[in-house]
Amino acid sequence: MSALRLRTPLLQIALALSVVAPVAAQEADPIAALLDQPPPAPEPAPPPPSYIPPPASPELTAPTYVDDTGRSPEAAPSPVELSYEARLRSSSASAQGLQGPMDGAWTLRGGEGTALYSLQLVDNGLEPLEGAWRDPRRRGSTDSSGFLSAIQRTGGELIASFYPRPGAGVATLVLNAAADGTWVGQLEEGGQRRPVVLRRD
Repeated sequence: MSALRLRTPLLQIALALSVVAPVAAQEADPIAALLDQPPPAPEPAPPPPSYIPPPASPELTAPTYVDDTGRSPEAAPSPVELSYEARLRSSSASAQGLQGPMDGAWTLRGGEGTALYSLQLVDNGLEPLEGAWRDPRRRGSTDSSGFLSAIQRTGGELIASFYPRPGAGVATLVLNAAADGTWVGQLEEGGQRRPVVLRRD
């Protein structure tokens, strides 16, 4: 009787364990649950950007000349072309900044305002001046332009000479600097002297 009483609590414990054990075994494993999940679906790729074609150049029906404003045979310049042009302009401005005060295009006019000669002078600030002349009164003539034979600037005085016609005598300029940036003086040509003004174009 005492043995039965001893075994009864043990049986009850064993029965209790046999009922609890399957329940504990059936609890979900969190790691297994994660591993059993299907992989997430890939996100859809963004749609490709829509292509916007550049504006079409107007169809040309006649030649485009340099002085035609608002017309161009080509499309607008690209950013690369604009950058290249900006670099060219910067280089040109830097080079121009190194030139002397006489460098550039000038027009020699008589006292009545008539253009007698166009001069293109080269002044790099270090070497002697150089230049070329052109007679606008004889356009198209093969002997209407040439190089200055000599040109010298000393302080506020400019002296230049050239041969305006083959076989003719030398023409000589003697000019003095004026306050407004022009050069005023005389041109001796063909044995005659006339008052002249040299002004930058």
